[in-house]
Amino acid sequence: MSSELPEVKVVTKRSDCSPVNAKERPFPLEWTRNIGIAAHIDAGKTTTTERILFYSGAVHKIGEVHEGDTVTDWMAQEKERGITITAAAISCAWDASCGPWHGIKQRINIIDTPGHVDFTAEVERSMRVLDGAVAVFCAVAGVQPQSETVWRQANKYGVPRLAFINKMDRVGANYFSAVDEMREKLGANAHPLCIPIGAEDQFSGVIDLVQNVAYIFGTEKDKLGLEPVTSEIPEEYKEQAAEYREKLIEALSDFDDNIAEKYLGGEEIGVEELMFAVRKATISLEFTGVMPGSAFKNKGVQRLLDAVVNYLPSPIDLPAITGENADGEKVVAEVDDAGKLAGLVFKLWTDPFVGKLVFYRVYTGQMHKGAPVYNPRNRKSERVSRLVLMRAMDRDEIDIAYSGDICAVVGVKDIITGDTLCDKDFDIRLEPPSFPEPVIAMSIEPNSKADQEKMSTALQRLVAEDPTLSVKTDEETGQTILAGMGELHLDIIIDRMKREFKVEAATGKPQIAYRETITGTSQGEGKFVRQSGGKGQYGHVVITMEPNEKGKGIEVINKIVGGVIPKEFIKPTTDGLMEGCNNGVVAGYPVVDVKMTIIDGSFHPVDSSEIAFKMAGIFAFKEAMKAATPILLEPIMGVEITTPEEFQGDLIGDINRRRGRVNGMQSKAGAAIVDCEVPLEMLFGYVTDIRSLSKGRASAAITPSHFEQVPAQVLSKIVEASTQAPART
Repeated sequence: MSSELPEVKVVTKRSDCSPVNAKERPFPLEWTRNIGIAAHIDAGKTTTTERILFYSGAVHKIGEVHEGDTVTDWMAQEKERGITITAAAISCAWDASCGPWHGIKQRINIIDTPGHVDFTAEVERSMRVLDGAVAVFCAVAGVQPQSETVWRQANKYGVPRLAFINKMDRVGANYFSAVDEMREKLGANAHPLCIPIGAEDQFSGVIDLVQNVAYIFGTEKDKLGLEPVTSEIPEEYKEQAAEYREKLIEALSDFDDNIAEKYLGGEEIGVEELMFAVRKATISLEFTGVMPGSAFKNKGVQRLLDAVVNYLPSPIDLPAITGENADGEKVVAEVDDAGKLAGLVFKLWTDPFVGKLVFYRVYTGQMHKGAPVYNPRNRKSERVSRLVLMRAMDRDEIDIAYSGDICAVVGVKDIITGDTLCDKDFDIRLEPPSFPEPVIAMSIEPNSKADQEKMSTALQRLVAEDPTLSVKTDEETGQTILAGMGELHLDIIIDRMKREFKVEAATGKPQIAYRETITGTSQGEGKFVRQSGGKGQYGHVVITMEPNEKGKGIEVINKIVGGVIPKEFIKPTTDGLMEGCNNGVVAGYPVVDVKMTIIDGSFHPVDSSEIAFKMAGIFAFKEAMKAATPILLEPIMGVEITTPEEFQGDLIGDINRRRGRVNGMQSKAGAAIVDCEVPLEMLFGYVTDIRSLSKGRASAAITPSHFEQVPAQVLSKIVEASTQAPART
């Protein structure tokens, strides 16, 4: 395995940096880290980010979430609610206190991501452009549902990561239990790089297993933890430290032949050798180093920063990004400031002062202010009028963005999330981030006619910013239907419309984004014949329909032979079949996971047209679906309830009343953890209800799980409701 891993190099002088660096760039690629801070809601991401900014000197006052004065939670809604809604980018510099990189200030570009499942798109798009991540876990709660989601997202995009077990000062904190949960629930090869000295109110420091020293925090003279005391490992922890250090070395032997030889030979292993091995193992994605701390109590964050510099990769340490050209062939974009420009648009944001901000990760080449950039999606070139480095809400104007930089572009207009921007003579399209489908919808109407146009403009901009938000007009009722990831998501959107766009709007009751599919196979025939004096219309199609693999979506296969349907009418037929999937036959909801095959048909040499075959496709779809045992699917949510044991029975009874099922129960830190699945339809207002049932002492984490067939007794109500007040998504 070790031979396949990257060679780890230390560059201590600018003159020794790789020739791919432009001489003018302020930080060489080797001294740059692009990282994200990601975790479950309330694990302490924003607090950790604030401490990082304070200790690195980027800010001179520690911001607190509960006081609403943090740097990265800058939106009004974030300050009021104490949650992160939008991913914020900010930079700082750090000189590691130990190791081969000591003495070199490294630039760390940080993206603080939301923890709430409703804003999971922010995490998804951030992971797509990051080189490394810090996954924050709560020492009491351990691995929570959204922790699993962000971990899967990091796996999906191949992001090396460190784990920070936060809140070691809280009652019930258990560092080693959290590490075990990482292994069990996440399948992570997790090993402590540091172990804690004490826990709860006795948490006073950490033992660095790589250096074999202890760091003591929070002395009377140093309440802010600016100067931790370095000391020998306390006598009562020496045996435990030796045990976990040996386990760490044994784990690293799988990634480094040199470490393996010395370990098996009983030789002493140097600190820098171990650091190289940890970095190599981390970059391989097969190893996760874990560190304890308490960001709120200012303990352990400097050691985390050291680990970011020492163990997470720079852009130059990772494999080159790949994309495709117009012919679908693989194209490689090597990191090189002198190369041709290529990078990915991962986020759009409407700024009240400068207009549309396009967040952009440069993978290779340089982007210059005033220069044209090419968009392969629409084959258009646009000019970059301004370039800025983001500091959360603040902006620093720059003239050039180099390889590895994350910046914001002003001036490009015809752009969407996931677009590649490159030089015109570099034919490449990078893989965009993927986003989940909306699960909840509601109608929205302006309070006055004057607000109609303003609402339309506001929704257009908000949908451009947020790929998990969609807007449609219901053809039957004329209502505007807004769809998103949850009640909180839609609530924030309505609030933003009011504050940022001055639009007052009334909203209808939330509607569920049901889906339809089939369980059987069938055949359908569609014939569209119109004759009215002159030229008529004629289209005739026969299809078969069968269930597709779960998650595969809609697939149309052409098996026409002998020209019974001319080639030019196959595409309109396919378009008709796809259009038919927008409205199923059970209750008019979109159809998913269906495979259709065009097997036969006929045409008229004069009367056949594209529109006739499109209509024939729609008719064939309807007939086939009716005969294929169609069913209605509803979104099922995973719900993890944390409650004092005295309320456990009442809460489980409530789950049963909501058509939910309990998958498992466990006890942790004096609380009961109930894992269950509940239909989304039954969860409106659940957060308020659970507080009432538990006198405010229970909490619930809700995440999308899967779609399931609607029970027969519920189906008739949904069909009836859909005919009275349809709201399709």
